[in-house]
Amino acid sequence: MTWRVALLCALVTGAAMMFEIPEAAISCYLIIFLMKPDAVVNIGTGIGFLVLLPGLIAFLVWIVNLTSGSTLHIMAAIVITSCVFLYLGAATQLGEQGSVAALIIAFVLTLIVQAPFGDAATFALREAWAMAALPMILMVGFNLVLGFSPVTLLRDTLRARLAVAAQALETGEPARLRELLREGNAPFDPQALVARVLRFVPLAAARQIAADVRSGFALMLAVSALPVDLAPRRRVALADQIRAAYAALGEGEAPPMPPDPPANAGPAERAAWDALSVLAGAPEPEVVPAPKTPFIAPDALTNPAYPRFALKTTAAAVICFLIYTAIDWQGIHTAMITCYVAALATTGETVHKLALRITGCLIGAALGVAAIFWVIPRIDGIGALMVLVFLGCLVGAWVSTGPERIAYAGVQIALAFLLTVLQGFGPSVSLDTAQGRIFGILLGNLVVYLIFTRIWPAPVAGEVRAFFARALAELARMARLAPERRPHAVGSAAAVEALAGKAEEALRVLPFEPRGLRPTPTRETALRGAVTEIEALNRAIWLSRDADLEHTAERLDFLAERFRGPAGEPGRCPGSATSASLTRRVGPAPMAGPFSHPLDQLQAAAG
Repeated sequence: MTWRVALLCALVTGAAMMFEIPEAAISCYLIIFLMKPDAVVNIGTGIGFLVLLPGLIAFLVWIVNLTSGSTLHIMAAIVITSCVFLYLGAATQLGEQGSVAALIIAFVLTLIVQAPFGDAATFALREAWAMAALPMILMVGFNLVLGFSPVTLLRDTLRARLAVAAQALETGEPARLRELLREGNAPFDPQALVARVLRFVPLAAARQIAADVRSGFALMLAVSALPVDLAPRRRVALADQIRAAYAALGEGEAPPMPPDPPANAGPAERAAWDALSVLAGAPEPEVVPAPKTPFIAPDALTNPAYPRFALKTTAAAVICFLIYTAIDWQGIHTAMITCYVAALATTGETVHKLALRITGCLIGAALGVAAIFWVIPRIDGIGALMVLVFLGCLVGAWVSTGPERIAYAGVQIALAFLLTVLQGFGPSVSLDTAQGRIFGILLGNLVVYLIFTRIWPAPVAGEVRAFFARALAELARMARLAPERRPHAVGSAAAVEALAGKAEEALRVLPFEPRGLRPTPTRETALRGAVTEIEALNRAIWLSRDADLEHTAERLDFLAERFRGPAGEPGRCPGSATSASLTRRVGPAPMAGPFSHPLDQLQAAAG
């Protein structure tokens, strides 16, 4: 993935130089920002942008004609369109694409302010088309030739799951297993669907691949739920069977059919052997589908966080634009770009991203300045410049394809490097442009930091509570299934694991929040403990064969509702003497069987 991203950036650079398309660094940034491992996703993204781009250009033409060149009207258009697209990105599944659309529109409209109306409008619209269309066209063609097939990715995913399951059985170390569990199955279900619809493999093989992905996750979940006192010989037998399946898949063969599980096997052990049977070709039981994520968030019209995010990001971008316009330093226009790419939903995440952005900016700028001093003076052609871009982007792409918590630093390393070395339409040794662009990035970081920490600051704890509410609601839904159907609700179990992983990942950025926004130490401990309790509940409910878990489902629904509301004081917990409403609804007695745990951390976290 690293060399593919770097090579594609080099190709975009070469094309931009030959056809004299300005802002080649922004075109490369779109590649780094949007490129995913799955070739079909990349092709779909590229085609989607190319289809929507004419509509975007037509929209820009309408805006330009509506403003009639008036600076005041253009600024109003920037504010309105930016707020609308940022809101749509936050409140729908558009996500980052909404921010990209807002960035392109705002950037083009600012160009119109800086030059005579007629000339600027023509130039800006042409630039918008070329700057966005070029990388998308090349991304589509590149992935048709060198992209990863979804079938290959799914098979690699399955083998990775088998490897970590066997390793966890052999070493008793669950860290890597938990990491893969928290990926969930949602990223891989569309790949399985594409493999079936586009006939990458025969229909029967496509169905088996989809079943294998679900069974691989069920195997990992079952292994993670095995009792610690399971006999060593049983662990070895299960691990050996997993290793045999792994080896067979590596040879392109079907895994061997496993023996029947021991007669006295517990629920987790039996689930592991059943998953291996499906991998070997046994019929998969009827799948209980997980609920689909709606395109528009259910609280899109009621949650003030969405419009506040749009207003804060737009305000930061407009302030940066006014600053570099007032001091007449267009070289720092990267300040406005920074606002759109660095803003996130919560204050902690935004500050964390800003820290990565500053770190990446300094590293990328250092690489770029070093290239200006010692490399660029020795080259004089576009081909040599493409080689330089390839080598520089290798560093950024390697970091950006790593763990999510540091990946954005890689994007910034590559962007800062590109902004430094790509000036004009050929090799350039000017440090003025590089200096301005780097200063612009730092200015944008400062403005975003000040706005997001002082105006409507969004604490991380609020996002964590939302993840908990969704996870508990899904657990309640799984608890209401018939006992024989719960083992087949792998999608629901995977969704809960993914939500727990997102909650823990969000808690990692708490140190980046201003102290006034952070939860108290007691509350923070409860939030971290709640992640573990949700994971334990997920395994217990998925493996439970109790006929009636309605009492459990009601309790989970109650806790989910508490998490959707504002945080209260620790200690006023459902099930305690001070919570009469819960006592009336589900009774004061603890639940029986595997659900007798009082869920202290969840209750304390809910408030």
